[in-house]
Amino acid sequence: MKQIRNFCIIAHIDHGKSTLADRLIEQTDTVSQRDMKHQLLDSMDLERERGITIKMQAVRLEYTAKDGQSYILNLIDTPGHVDFSYEVSRSLAACEGALLLVDATQGIEAQTLANFYLALEHNLDIIPVINKVDLPSADPDRVAEEIDRVLGIPADQAIRCSAKTGLNIDAVLEAIVAHVPSPKSDLEPTLKALIFDAHFDPYRGVIIYVRLMSGSLVKGQKITLMASGRTYDILDLGYFKPKMTPSSGIHTGEVGYIVCNIKSVSDAQIGDTVTDTKSPALTPLPGYQQAKPMVFCGLYPVDTEEYPDLRDALEKLKLNDSALQFVPESSQALGFGYRCGFLGLLHMEIVQERIEREYGIELVATAPNVTYRITRTNGEVIEIENPNEFLSPQLISLTEEPCMGLSIITPNSYLGTVIELAQEHRGEYKKADMIDADRQLLTFSIPLNELITSFFDKLKSRTKGYASMDYWFEGYQPAKLVKVDMLINGDPVDALSFIAHTSKAASIARKMAEKLKELIPRQLYEVALQGAIGGKIIARETISAMKKNVIAKCYGGDITRKRKLIEKQKKGKKKMKMIGSVEVPKDAFLSVLKLSD
Repeated sequence: MKQIRNFCIIAHIDHGKSTLADRLIEQTDTVSQRDMKHQLLDSMDLERERGITIKMQAVRLEYTAKDGQSYILNLIDTPGHVDFSYEVSRSLAACEGALLLVDATQGIEAQTLANFYLALEHNLDIIPVINKVDLPSADPDRVAEEIDRVLGIPADQAIRCSAKTGLNIDAVLEAIVAHVPSPKSDLEPTLKALIFDAHFDPYRGVIIYVRLMSGSLVKGQKITLMASGRTYDILDLGYFKPKMTPSSGIHTGEVGYIVCNIKSVSDAQIGDTVTDTKSPALTPLPGYQQAKPMVFCGLYPVDTEEYPDLRDALEKLKLNDSALQFVPESSQALGFGYRCGFLGLLHMEIVQERIEREYGIELVATAPNVTYRITRTNGEVIEIENPNEFLSPQLISLTEEPCMGLSIITPNSYLGTVIELAQEHRGEYKKADMIDADRQLLTFSIPLNELITSFFDKLKSRTKGYASMDYWFEGYQPAKLVKVDMLINGDPVDALSFIAHTSKAASIARKMAEKLKELIPRQLYEVALQGAIGGKIIARETISAMKKNVIAKCYGGDITRKRKLIEKQKKGKKKMKMIGSVEVPKDAFLSVLKLSD
């Protein structure tokens, strides 16, 4: 155990985590040169295309240090985007140390701070690493001073390296050996292993990723999952190198995988404790906090026959992604589907794209919304995630919306722009802290509903990409909320309904009506698009009818002949309007995502 080091890499998005992991794998000869490729641990095509890490990945490195001793380094590569901070917290629970990566050109960003405090909460030893020192715009001295001033870690402890060129990677490995403590065994001698991740294999069932806190696992051993109480026989086990490599056993302090022929994805819960069936542990390991979804939307298959396939796809994704939640629902416009809960807009986008790619199911997604809290007139408090569950105003005594704490690190030159943007989105300014002479950390309180409507895109465009943000849940606050129905020819389309603050309801409805006007094809009769709160119309657009020149064949003759044809056409259009139904294209349901306030 003294030769084992368990560590993870944490950083702001795009600071070079995956590239550093590549260099560490290369330096320790874990993978042969012919099998080596860029972003080796990012196994999904989606991760490679976007250049981001979505799923954490574990790999076992064998390193001979300068003192001549051999060490086993278990590395867990983590995502950097704020939506996936739950992945980071799961990997931190399985480690004793963390490499905190900071870009030498950009310095400390919002997510760097968030991950640093998360690592402190888990009592990890933190090694600061300044990456990208080979770039012409790099200023490692300034960044080292920033780390000293903001994080309180002495500047001389920061290792300066370049993950791209391999500069100083040796120093990083030596620092891991020297500063990351070896695992401590649980005082209880019985088997205890923490399930920190899992994935579904169509041939072998659920494959569980474990970190052994005490005891050991061997092939053929009978184990119990403490949360469900189910027992299984271990059919196979091993380590990640980074491919799954079978082994005879996994011992205290090590990280590996086990295959037990678990067929149901719901049986293996992330954060559960694995113990020996013959001599079980008395208490489970402290598990993870359940990730709480913040953004909700309805997912419906375009082909209604694929509804059971969508359920299977969501169940399999839920195993790889414990933050995903879903319940069945139906819509008049879209048929049967699921209301799904996500951590944020990027998380929602990734899940949607994975279902379409990996399972070949074409989807329609409704507008994203958040969980609101309503106090009824009889005192009962209910939570609603679906706009169609919103109560009539006479039954409501109080409506509350979730509020987030928001931190933005921005250059001084964009200070006014950032404050103005936050105020446009109903943000409340709290305080400002100096990071250095050129940048400040601004703190706001902002409704989550405002944060999920293209706030991040606007922040990046208004600050030319220099600002970074992080957010966290603060609690519920009273707000004047209303449900807005979108009507097409007087009929409400449930999938397009949304909940909004009274100050913004009319402008959002107007923009939505304008967008629908662009997207819905013209009919042979006039189509009215309206936004309504109860019986009150607050926005309207009209799609004019396609015109057919019925009097083109008339030449000369009496005017009454022409009038008769025009009147006949009018009656036909009126009848069509009464019995006709307007088909709403798929683009319309995605239009709300692209609405810019």
